[in-house]
Amino acid sequence: MNAIRRHYRLAARPSRGVALITAVLITAAISIAAVSMAAQQALDVRRTANLIDGDRAYIFALGVESWVRQILIRDKRDNKTDHLGEDWAVQLPPITVEGATLAGQLDDLQGRYNLNNLIKDGQASPLDVARFQRLLGNLGLNPNLTNAIVDWLDADGDPTFPDGAEDGEYLRRDPPYRAANRQFTSPSELLLVNGITSDIYQTLAPLVATLPNRTAININTAPEQVLMALGDNITQADAEALLSEREDEGFENVATFLQHETLAGRELTEEGLSVASDYFLLDAATRFGRGHTRLFSVLVRRDNDVQAVMRGLGSY
Repeated sequence: MNAIRRHYRLAARPSRGVALITAVLITAAISIAAVSMAAQQALDVRRTANLIDGDRAYIFALGVESWVRQILIRDKRDNKTDHLGEDWAVQLPPITVEGATLAGQLDDLQGRYNLNNLIKDGQASPLDVARFQRLLGNLGLNPNLTNAIVDWLDADGDPTFPDGAEDGEYLRRDPPYRAANRQFTSPSELLLVNGITSDIYQTLAPLVATLPNRTAININTAPEQVLMALGDNITQADAEALLSEREDEGFENVATFLQHETLAGRELTEEGLSVASDYFLLDAATRFGRGHTRLFSVLVRRDNDVQAVMRGLGSY
């Protein structure tokens, strides 16, 4: 009998050991699961907070847009010209408003070259083509790139000579695509055009716009390179003299600009030139908590109203 009892005691010891190890493993598994759930919950809370902060930053960016719209309406009421000495052209430094940090800048898109001007009544516009070719040449780029851009815009399928490109060029690519045969909606579409590399695009981007209708170049806000493209043999020194002349209040009208001594004897036309603008680009950067937004808004000013015709996050 004693032997039997001793046998059962010896057999029970391993069972108790296995039960103890099993309990430890179960406790460890539960602890790991609890820690994982807590970590995931903390991550979800942080993610939700970031989303909320991001939404708030975007709302503040829309607030900057609303404020800028009022500035443009007031400017239209008080002035007949637009130039870089006006309030709208002053860059907004970072300021804090109700816990958010706001900064912004307003640019005149009509100081840039409107790529959609290249087509007029369904055909290439000789005046605008010549201006854009001069712009490309002054930037050290191939003026014939204009032909590929015209083919991207025009409705026909015939490549322009030389260096034009239509569907036959783009369908051979991987992946294949077709020429748009319509207006640009964003300058970044240039990257799809034959011959336009990333470097060429980066060079052109600050100087071009893609506005939904034909627009005049505002000579009071156009940068040096655009002024040089308005006519043949306008040098950098000539453009700098024009920039200096317009510095404080701009030119009162196009005729005064064309009569400037720097342009004397040059065959320049008033067509496609202006001293006032309707299209502006707002670049607003806002931060709230962990959220931040970079909002680009294309604003159009008509009569006593300003509307956003395009909004984008991250780039124009």
